[in-house]
Amino acid sequence: DAMTDSADRESVVIRGVPLRRVGLVAGAGSFPFDVARGVRKRGFEVVCAGIKHEVSPEIADEVDVFTTYGVGRIGAVMRFFKRHGVSHVSWAGGIRKDRLFTPSRIFSLLPDLRMIKLWLFRMRDRQSQTILGALADEFESEGLLLTHSTEFCPDLLAPAGVLGRVQPSKKQCSDISFGWRICRRMADLDVGQSIVVYERSTIAVEGIEGTDRNIQRAGELCRKGGFTVIKLPKEGHDMRFDVPAVGPSTIETIHAARGKVLAIQAGKTLILERDKTLEAADRYGIVVVAYEKGGPHSDEAAEGASD
Repeated sequence: DAMTDSADRESVVIRGVPLRRVGLVAGAGSFPFDVARGVRKRGFEVVCAGIKHEVSPEIADEVDVFTTYGVGRIGAVMRFFKRHGVSHVSWAGGIRKDRLFTPSRIFSLLPDLRMIKLWLFRMRDRQSQTILGALADEFESEGLLLTHSTEFCPDLLAPAGVLGRVQPSKKQCSDISFGWRICRRMADLDVGQSIVVYERSTIAVEGIEGTDRNIQRAGELCRKGGFTVIKLPKEGHDMRFDVPAVGPSTIETIHAARGKVLAIQAGKTLILERDKTLEAADRYGIVVVAYEKGGPHSDEAAEGASD
C-alpha cells in the first residue's frame, strides 16, 4: 500500500509546520499530475485549485478535491484551501504569461479584489519572478506555506551528466560553454530561461513567448540547424514556483527546428516523462546534458567529448 499510516503522516514537518493536507495550484502540462501522485504516495490528501484555460481536467482523477478558478482569483483560492484544512501549498504547471497582455485579459483573468490590490499597489514591475513572489507572499500571509513542488517528486530533477546515449562533440561543448554564461545573465535579468547558440553566436533569446517558441524562431533564423539550446533558472531562483522544465515536447520542437543539443542545470530542472523524453532524444540524435550550477568550461567540457 502506497499510503503511509497516520503516525507517519503526523511526523512529516515541512518548513517547521506539520503537513496536513496539500493544496495544489495546477497549471498546464503533466507536472501537476506528478506532484499530485507524489503527495498521495506519501499518504496525504490533495486539494487542487486548477487554473482555468490551463489545467487538464483529467487531474480531477488524481486528487481528492478539485475545482477551477480564474488565474486572478487568488483570494478565492486561498479561502478554498483554508476551508479544506490545507497547511502547505505547491504550485505546478505552466501559465501563459501572454494572457496578461491580451485585449480580453479582464475576462480570462477574472481578478478578485485581492488580486486587483496586489496588481496595482504591491508589484514594482510585471516580471515573472516579481508576480510570483508577490503571490507567494500573499499566500504565506494567510498561513498557507509555499512548498517546493519538487518536494513530492524529487526524482524528476535532472542529475548531472549526459542523460541520453548521444555524447556531445567538442564543437557542441564549446557552444554550451559559450552560451551558458549568456543564458545565466538573461535568466538573472528575468528576461527568459533559454537561449539558442550556434558556432559561439547567440541566435535567439527567450522572452514572454516561452522556450518552445524561442526554439522555433531559432530554426527560422538558423536554417542550417545543428544549434544548441540552453535553459537555466536565474541565480537564487525560487523553487517554490516556476521550476524550469523540459519534456517530450521540448525534444520534438528541437528536432523540428533541426537543433542538436539541449543543455540544462542539474538539480534545478525538471525532466517530465523522462523515459519518453530521452528515448526521443536518442532517436533524433539530440544531446541532452545537465551541468552543475557553475556550468561547463571549454576545456573541461571538451574533455572526454567525441570529435
